[in-house]
Amino acid sequence: MLKLRLKRCGRKKQPFYKIVVMNINSRRDGLTIEELGFYNPLNKTFKINKGRTISRLKQGVQPTATIIDLLKKVDILATSNIK
Repeated sequence: MLKLRLKRCGRKKQPFYKIVVMNINSRRDGLTIEELGFYNPLNKTFKINKGRTISRLKQGVQPTATIIDLLKKVDILATSNIK
């Protein structure tokens, strides 16, 4: 099963996260299938490839709770008819 989740990058106390598609059995920083965007919580920047994300959600990829909150900010969940 695939999940849409965050992969931590950056230095100590200066994190940023990549939004990736991963197998649920992979580690947090493990092998990714596809990178869809990034999120920086320090300066609140957020960028995502909307077309690929909607495509992946329609294929059945399950987003985590944090990703759901981020996708609601850019109205991707309403566009893709995913709950």
